[in-house]
Amino acid sequence: MHVAEMRMLRWMCGHTRSDKIRNEVIREKVGVASVVDKLREARLRWSGHVKRRSADAPVRRCEVMVVEGTRRGRGRPKKYWEEVIRQDLAMLHITEDMTLDRKEWRSRIKVEVDGQVKCENWIRDNDTNHSEQSKASWWLNRLVGRKKKVDFDWPFPFSEDRLFVLTLSAGFEGYHVNVDGRHVTSFPYRIGFALEDATGLSLNGDIDVDSVFAASLPTSHPSFAPQRHLDMSNRWKAPPLLDQPVDLFIGILSAGNHFAERMAIRRSWLQHQLIKSSNVVARFFVALHARKDINVELKKEAEFFGDIVIVPFMDNYDLVVLKTVAICEYGVHVAFAKNIMKCDDDTFVRVDAVIKEINKIPENRSLYVGNINYYHKPLRNGKWAVTYEEWPEEDYPPYANGPGYIISSAIANFIVSEFNKHKLKLFKMEDVSMGMWVEKFNSSSRPVQYVHSLKFSQSGCVDDYYTAHYQSPRQMICMWNKLQQLGRPQCCNMR
Repeated sequence: MHVAEMRMLRWMCGHTRSDKIRNEVIREKVGVASVVDKLREARLRWSGHVKRRSADAPVRRCEVMVVEGTRRGRGRPKKYWEEVIRQDLAMLHITEDMTLDRKEWRSRIKVEVDGQVKCENWIRDNDTNHSEQSKASWWLNRLVGRKKKVDFDWPFPFSEDRLFVLTLSAGFEGYHVNVDGRHVTSFPYRIGFALEDATGLSLNGDIDVDSVFAASLPTSHPSFAPQRHLDMSNRWKAPPLLDQPVDLFIGILSAGNHFAERMAIRRSWLQHQLIKSSNVVARFFVALHARKDINVELKKEAEFFGDIVIVPFMDNYDLVVLKTVAICEYGVHVAFAKNIMKCDDDTFVRVDAVIKEINKIPENRSLYVGNINYYHKPLRNGKWAVTYEEWPEEDYPPYANGPGYIISSAIANFIVSEFNKHKLKLFKMEDVSMGMWVEKFNSSSRPVQYVHSLKFSQSGCVDDYYTAHYQSPRQMICMWNKLQQLGRPQCCNMR
């Protein structure tokens, strides 16, 4: 067996074997198969157990085969017949269970929303025709030449020309979809999404809608419950500023009604010793909300915790760039920081790891650190479209992704100075604006050292992360607890 030259099964569990395995297709689906590409160092391992359902029942031996190894390359998931295990598993059709994450194919991680799985498994692994033929031709091929009824499962909970009832419900953590009373899928809310912002429902695809019924919907964002989310304890108050420069100032962009998000950060990575000792300072930057009651609660929160800077304008996506300017001004003129970091209120920051990354660069160099994009082009269509009037060039300048990046105080000083002189060009995408400002500073002053690292994760959490984006309040607390208990970073794959 030339393992290094074949695509191998990484793990399989729960399939039974019998003496007639060569002539029968296994129909009992009690496990999941996951396939990777070519393996370098592989080993084959078998384990099994004997079980009997009753005293009179025959003895059945259940075995598990595991082929382990390291992947040689990356590629899109594929479906194929596994030649190596064809005899033992009766030509079982293996489907690769992977997901596209941060432009790489990875093993799928099970994630739950309000206790429900994100996606129910509907397609049978032991029927190849589901993926290769249309539903109609699959039906005919199963019936042609057969006199007896053939048992089958539908590959998806919809049937052609058959009425169904789809229920879309809004939970605390996300949406849930049920078809004819059976759960199909769940997906979490986008961080910062408010249910009251949803103004319509769109249905697409080959479907005829007979009727739509809307029941009651929540009237406020789940985060707007300060009495439930805020822990008004002195232990969470911001430590006082020192009368000396700090190593790093962290400005956290937040929305007025994100009480839960801010509280989770206070209870997690803001408890780092570097922040408690005031060597690193962090503040939330929040604009005014359209609702007066939220602004009243926000003011109380700011006065108690002492870690919120309220900027004097109404919150709007196109004005987020002004929050970034405010972060630079506070970092330079109030915190007297050597370096300034910007992040979002759904970003978990490993403060010590960020400091170590900064210390790798000589102090006399200006720096721009983050997950940097090169030669990115503006989107001209869709929700995030940028017009030629807004950005006439074909490419953006090199810029670090907004969830977490660091600039030196010299760059921040330059930005504040240009803004006060009314010479600072503003663009609605704040991370692109920062890239534009750094590029201008780089061409007019001393050179900037660009430092790119994927550990400033844009799309979630990665191993050994510096920052992790799209983290819910529950995940923030979980990640902090793991850092304290294990002494190393570990992702929390729940919401």
